[in-house]
Amino acid sequence: MPIPAPRRLLAEFLGTALLVTTVVGSGIMAATLSPDDVGLQLLENSVATALALAALILTFGPVSGAHFNPVVSAADWWLGRRTRTGLSGAELAGYAVAQTLGAISGSILANLMFDLAPVTLATKDRAAGHLWLGEVVATTGLLLLIFALGRSGRASVAPAAVGAYIGAAYWFTSSTSFANPAVTVGRAFTDTFAGIAPASVPGFVAFQIVGLLVGVGLVTALYPGTGQAADDIVVEHPAATT
Repeated sequence: MPIPAPRRLLAEFLGTALLVTTVVGSGIMAATLSPDDVGLQLLENSVATALALAALILTFGPVSGAHFNPVVSAADWWLGRRTRTGLSGAELAGYAVAQTLGAISGSILANLMFDLAPVTLATKDRAAGHLWLGEVVATTGLLLLIFALGRSGRASVAPAAVGAYIGAAYWFTSSTSFANPAVTVGRAFTDTFAGIAPASVPGFVAFQIVGLLVGVGLVTALYPGTGQAADDIVVEHPAATT
């Protein structure tokens, strides 16, 4: 029996909220503990994010698949539409809304935990061509990893693999790898280390969508039967049915 939609949406909301809380909260803590060393701040931020992401996928994957990312959900819908696997159009819309609201809530929670105003709109400008290219690379790589794991029957290692990829992508991409439209929107609500100015959000989201298109194209070319495994993205969840 399929998992009821409210439970799946709650899992996506909570998972995305806690992911953004981790990104923002660890950024605030890093800036506090290492105020004069930006490289160390990024290391602290990336390690915390990678570890938390793996834990969150393990926690919520059995319920919703632990997408936490509209790009992953959109790719799941697109690749599974012909075989009637993965998300439906209505489910995709619900996931995207839950993820975005969760991301905003996550920033608010992190702000409150560190005794900041609930909403502090970011002032950090991240609008530049090389940053947008970084988002295309980060998003494309993320999708290739996730769907390669699903297609090859290795979805069980997704928590470690996805966490490791995001942690590494903090360092090898110019944008520090947002790779997630919901997280990008959420990070506009905190004027801290992890923030992004609201005016920079559309550019990042637009090039994340470019990464989605490139990623889906490459996944289709490399793994033609990926749609048949769309139900296993990111983590297999047939056991949690009641």
